[in-house]
Amino acid sequence: MSTTLKIDFVSDVSCPWCIIGLKSLQQAASQLQGKVQLDMHFQPFELNPQMGAEGQDIVQHLGEKYGMGDAQVRQNQEAIRQRGAALGFRFDMDSRSRIYNTFDAHRLLHWAEQQGKQLALKEALFSAYFSEGRDPSDHATLVAVAETVGLPADEARAILSSTRYADEVRAQERYYQQQGISSVPAIIINEQYLISGGQPPEVFAQALQQIAAQTATA
Repeated sequence: MSTTLKIDFVSDVSCPWCIIGLKSLQQAASQLQGKVQLDMHFQPFELNPQMGAEGQDIVQHLGEKYGMGDAQVRQNQEAIRQRGAALGFRFDMDSRSRIYNTFDAHRLLHWAEQQGKQLALKEALFSAYFSEGRDPSDHATLVAVAETVGLPADEARAILSSTRYADEVRAQERYYQQQGISSVPAIIINEQYLISGGQPPEVFAQALQQIAAQTATA
């Protein structure tokens, strides 16, 4: 019998390790098909909440934030690209040259959950940014991406031109910060167990299996 586990996946659409973590988690779940089912909920986290509308050059940003030099940035990007490729996700490092504000993307994701399209939109936003180098703060881009997963463009446009869901997203961000989440991805299982970072599929598979067994006997 399959056990359903609630997953609160705290992440940002501009975080490369978040898509690596998501793909690893999905691969682990597919290995446990018939035993474990995931009830996925994406929770907002902004890596750069103060980022201006124009964004910032990635190399400059990483240098200022983490003290990384150009060579170290390139080395890190290649490691990320290889991890993504092993999981079936394409990082195009040449097309992605800037970091952007992601608050409006999180507002759309909040709405998409109500429409049953949150996972599809999250994956589409990851692809738009990391594989195609598109700007996840640009409203026209967000509307177009939302439309590709079956969300109505007119409603997406109306949400983005308003402040709808801003309070809800801010409240969720504060909640997870108050729970001690300071880096992403943070994967919370059944509101009890935390797995941090873009772990390999086998780490997720082992954790899911153990938690499912404990849940089934509880």
